[in-house]
Amino acid sequence: MKHMLYISAATLALSAGLASAQELKFAPGEDARFNWASYEALKSMDLNGQKLTVSGPWLSADKDLVESVIAYFEAATGADVQYAGSDSFEQQIVIDAEAGSPPDVAVFPQPGLAADLAKKGLLKPLAAGTDAWLAENYAAGQSWADLGTYTGPDGAKHHYAFPFKADVKSLVWFVPENFEDAGYEVPASMEDLKALTEQIVADGGTPWCIGLGSGGATGWPATDWVEDMMLRTQSPEDYDKWVSNAMAFDDPKVVGAIEEFGWFARNDAFVQGGAGAVATIDFRESPLGLFASPPQCYMHRQASFIPSFFPEGTVIGQDADFFYFPAYAGKDLGQPVLGAGTMFAKLTDNPAGDAFISFLQSPIAHEIWMAQTGFITPFKGVNTDVYGDPTLKKMGDILLGASTFRFDGSDLMPGAIGAGAFWTGMVDYAGGKPAADVAASIQSTWNTLK
Repeated sequence: MKHMLYISAATLALSAGLASAQELKFAPGEDARFNWASYEALKSMDLNGQKLTVSGPWLSADKDLVESVIAYFEAATGADVQYAGSDSFEQQIVIDAEAGSPPDVAVFPQPGLAADLAKKGLLKPLAAGTDAWLAENYAAGQSWADLGTYTGPDGAKHHYAFPFKADVKSLVWFVPENFEDAGYEVPASMEDLKALTEQIVADGGTPWCIGLGSGGATGWPATDWVEDMMLRTQSPEDYDKWVSNAMAFDDPKVVGAIEEFGWFARNDAFVQGGAGAVATIDFRESPLGLFASPPQCYMHRQASFIPSFFPEGTVIGQDADFFYFPAYAGKDLGQPVLGAGTMFAKLTDNPAGDAFISFLQSPIAHEIWMAQTGFITPFKGVNTDVYGDPTLKKMGDILLGASTFRFDGSDLMPGAIGAGAFWTGMVDYAGGKPAADVAASIQSTWNTLK
């Protein structure tokens, strides 16, 4: 029996043009949940013998995962793809591009870096229609198309980057047992969330754990709060103006979003340790109050990565869970989602690069990674049943339900603001400084950059 299986696998490998079947995590055609038709369609791109270099930030387990996806492109097209990961990718890609020796394709974790290279003429526009494809096929698709559209050296806007692999930040974490014991329900709107906050206090509990401490980056968790509040109180267009400083940081709309964060963080009764502790509690330790007995807090707003700092052995979906950080029912702003993600861009005219971007538009390119770990996508054309982790599926559903997606604003701002004045300003605000004064100080720093 083992011998027969070996021959079957070998035959499969030869038909796919591979040295061994082990290069593919899932045998084409064997699991009906996958969109194998999209894999078969790739075979029309005959790239036999052509080489493609891809560079990005993924190392170790993430490198193995992206290479498991690339293997299907190689198998279908005959291309030879070499991926190189680096923990100093952001610096190396600039050096290589400016030296005239870039990879064919690069994976950018921050759109701002890609935009800088595009403006210098170091990126190549993607094939015509790529932005339209995103607008049609991704949830909140125009948001994703705009995310990869930058000003080129000619002063005109072009589509340069394809978003692939997203992260969700608009999440509130809680312990289901705590909610059940207290009789609390997951809130469906911001109005409900505020009412629940007040109810927990009335019942003698503390609603929130919030910590801004992060060494030299102290303050950054509050920037995510403010960005989420901008999306829940203002239009996506206003959010974009704010991020680019077309809307001043001390505009009343921005000051209002900061004060929305303050409604939660600057009330002694609402936060573990009182408002004065928010700026000093380390963000990695801040969720631990959820797991105390009795609970030191009931809710913690943080991105999808925070379970890494939960107590060892915590099972997501059982011991801890999350819900969407809700929008206001009384405002006509839909279901905005704040997040981050990676963007694939071309740095050469290698035709295999165009083919690879086309591959990323196929359901199979997403589903192979979805079926493993560490990947969520806004692509409406995938089968969400293939998610290998129910937690990721739930996050993916939040993405698919988004009316608007916006990238982390501080990551799009100049470093002196998004990784400087904004951080320190939020620490000052948490410490009691008026929002208008904080916003004016941040704008003053921005003015020095012009």
